[in-house]
Amino acid sequence: MINVTVLVDSEHSYCGLLMSGHAGYAEDYQKGQELVCSAVSALTLNMANSVEHFTDSPFEAWVEEESGTFRFCFTSKACAEATLLMNSLILGLTDIEEEYGEPYIKISYKEV
Repeated sequence: MINVTVLVDSEHSYCGLLMSGHAGYAEDYQKGQELVCSAVSALTLNMANSVEHFTDSPFEAWVEEESGTFRFCFTSKACAEATLLMNSLILGLTDIEEEYGEPYIKISYKEV
């Protein structure tokens, strides 16, 4: 299962996310696992690459492929464009969770 923790600040703005796991590691293999994993990966990496290439918002990111761990955090207040990109990512991940749910993906929120 992919576990996503969306980090929110005191103003309820998304300021980062922590992701771990693989949808394909569910004990009872079901059709759709690869689809969920690839969709989550594509959305997440596209958001990080877009923030880097199209905005001036500083961030830190870390990937560990084997465990499926990805961490992304803005290091200061995100600009409007970066905020839009993060909002778009969370919308896409939420849509995937609503469509496929467990045992593939679970999203939680944490104030930091």
